[in-house]
Amino acid sequence: MDAASICVAAGGLLLAGLIKGITGIGYSTCALPFLSVALGLRNAMALVVAPAIASNVAVLLGGSDVRRAAARFWPFYVSTVPGIVVGTYLLGVMDADVATQILGAVTLAYVILALARPALRMSPRLERPLSVPAGFLNGIMTGTTGSQIMPLMPYFMSLRLKPEEQVQAINLAVTIASLILGVAMLLTGLMSSGLALASLVATAPAMVGVCAGNIVRPALAGPTFRFLSLMTLTSIGTSLVLSPPSAIVDVVSVVDSIDTALRSDAVRLLVQHLLAFLQSSALAG
Repeated sequence: MDAASICVAAGGLLLAGLIKGITGIGYSTCALPFLSVALGLRNAMALVVAPAIASNVAVLLGGSDVRRAAARFWPFYVSTVPGIVVGTYLLGVMDADVATQILGAVTLAYVILALARPALRMSPRLERPLSVPAGFLNGIMTGTTGSQIMPLMPYFMSLRLKPEEQVQAINLAVTIASLILGVAMLLTGLMSSGLALASLVATAPAMVGVCAGNIVRPALAGPTFRFLSLMTLTSIGTSLVLSPPSAIVDVVSVVDSIDTALRSDAVRLLVQHLLAFLQSSALAG
């Protein structure tokens, strides 16, 4: 990972945390499109595992319906495990461009769902029979793209749960899926020990962003900021669908050009030493 990629990744982690803190949009949903630009999808998925777990565990600890959610939705949660195994295998053999385009499509689907807010309703008698296929499919999507929102979001939305129940049910699903995804990527070699350490380090800027978002949320027009965030995700999701990673990575070249624009040798040398230090700290071990 070069210096420019580290800058873009750190900025993406911080921005994703800020958006989650202000709007409540899922951390992985926000972070993966940004990180894929700098690192490629597979590295982005590995890097976001620890921050995603940390941000969702914080929500779980602050709630009161975790045991109830686990008791009611355990078939969904359990069925995500084999789905993630299958999805991770597909990620390893699938063309990186295709996986990235799927992520872009899932991101756009989430934006449409968030903006439309359809009045989905599921018959109570279908909740249990559909939980296993929905969980399995969600696991495949998680293992293939790192995104855990489809079909998780429409499934839980259609159950018409109370707000607190829905938040805890979804956060528990995302936490479990993130843990299993991290283990699966380690076992299949898609996550190296260096990336695992970098994921732990990445928790810091992610949590700084979340805390900052929580602090500034009261001073902002929440719906307006949420709309702007969704429009940003729309733009990035569209670019992921239409542009191959080789073209997207050109964005990193813009960051590289900042270094050449610095005319002062002393300033350039300072920046290079600082970036080298950050890189060695993030990837040590």
